[in-house]
Amino acid sequence: MSEKVILCFGDSLTWGFNPESGERYPREKRWTFLLEKELGEGWRVIEEGLNGRTTGFDDPIEGDKNGRRHLPILLESHRPLDLVVIMLGTNDLKERFHLSAASIAQSVGVLVDMVLKSGVDARVLLVSPPPLHELTGLSEVWGFAGGPEKSRQLAQHYAVVARWYGCHFFDAGRVVKTSTIDGVHWEEEENRKFAQALAGEIRAIFR
Repeated sequence: MSEKVILCFGDSLTWGFNPESGERYPREKRWTFLLEKELGEGWRVIEEGLNGRTTGFDDPIEGDKNGRRHLPILLESHRPLDLVVIMLGTNDLKERFHLSAASIAQSVGVLVDMVLKSGVDARVLLVSPPPLHELTGLSEVWGFAGGPEKSRQLAQHYAVVARWYGCHFFDAGRVVKTSTIDGVHWEEEENRKFAQALAGEIRAIFR
């Protein structure tokens, strides 16, 4: 069996932000590493997470975080690819972007369309991030005021976008709970749970 290559395109949830320490989880504790381990021989997972990355919006505070600019470069540099996993939208919830959940879903749909039209010939798995928890002082400083309510609406809109573009869909909120420590990121055990669930979805896609 030839090796299947998966590109995981995301934000700090993919980068591996540890809400307890504010640092990055060691590689062996991040869901991307655990996913590759769970899938086993014949699979390679490429981790492309960036703190603060948006689906397609310029951040006036954090610099170049625009996923719409980053994605074409990564598709080209990592090809050939068999699957692109897109899990973005959490940072779009920040108050400064003034976006509805439906608008965030439409924006992530542009990324799906970019992959499908890129000539990379990869399947797409669109993942809606889990809802935010109650915000702490830190997450309010990050700009997430008003985000929890909108975040609970993302999955339903992402599912519609996935049907529209004919790609695969997974709701991370089915298996992952956001940390109560900062209200945004995942504690260590959630990385393991997500990797196991996503591995099942990916096996089904290629079955």
